[in-house]
Amino acid sequence: MATITTDTGLCAQALRVGKLVAFGTETVYGLGANALDPQAVARIFAAKDRPEFDPLIVHLAHAKQVPTIADVNSPYIPTLVERFWPGPLTLLLPRKDCIPDLVTSGLPEVGVRVPRHPLALELLSAAGIPVAAPSANLFGRISPTTAQHVQDQLGNRIDWILDGGSCQVGIESTVLRVDADGHGTVLRPGGVTLEDLQTVLPQVTLAPGLLESQAAASPGQLLKHYAPRKPLRIVSDWSAHPTVTNAVGLVLDSPPPGTFVAIEVLAPDSSLVTAAANFFAALRRLDAGPGEVILAEPFPQYGLGIALNDRLRRAATGSGEISRTD
Repeated sequence: MATITTDTGLCAQALRVGKLVAFGTETVYGLGANALDPQAVARIFAAKDRPEFDPLIVHLAHAKQVPTIADVNSPYIPTLVERFWPGPLTLLLPRKDCIPDLVTSGLPEVGVRVPRHPLALELLSAAGIPVAAPSANLFGRISPTTAQHVQDQLGNRIDWILDGGSCQVGIESTVLRVDADGHGTVLRPGGVTLEDLQTVLPQVTLAPGLLESQAAASPGQLLKHYAPRKPLRIVSDWSAHPTVTNAVGLVLDSPPPGTFVAIEVLAPDSSLVTAAANFFAALRRLDAGPGEVILAEPFPQYGLGIALNDRLRRAATGSGEISRTD
């Protein structure tokens, strides 16, 4: 069983010798391995039951390390780095030969980010290596936002868990590709919003999600993802469900009509920031508790609501309920 610790030096040494270390970031907990060691990276895929066509994000301690693993292909990259790093933004950049094919699933670009969490930065600095780290959960399941979430799913498959407390952002990083003319394509919405990116880039668009049968162009693009074990159904009109039987509810700010076995209100203040921070933990509680189906309302389609709706859609698909969306 993995040991939970706050000793960054011990975890840094473990990473250097090829061990797996889960660690807290501001987004979700990541499952880290030495990004330059193909055998260590392979252990990530084995521990998560993750398909090798789903690429990984490489985490760095500082932006000055980017040239060691990737090329800067757009004049807008330095501005994005200055504005959003450290933070929940992953940039897709042309990779250098030192990055194993397994990290990028053979693709020419590598996802790179500098996390904002102080303990994660301390770990990365102490390790002195780039660290590949997808979310620290079984593939396709709910992302972890506490050390105990990691222990519950992966405790018998990994070596160490660096406890950074509860994640503040609560959803994964935004994945962005930028061309030389400053056009940005968001391949995965996340902790940096479309509106935030529009303050820096001349034009930003959302890429359509990829189907399960296709290879992903970036992490988090597979349609079946972030899924609970229970069926999850997205409900746009609660009046169509005046009476619910053996169901639980996931809502933004106020309980809908009807009787639920359990209900999670993510943000009584209607704040999407609060909702994002609470989202995965609330979904996990509903999945573990009573009730047979999760009914969830969509979020406003702006700001962090875009990323939250993306997670809901993928969770519904992953639970086999996409055709049951109201």
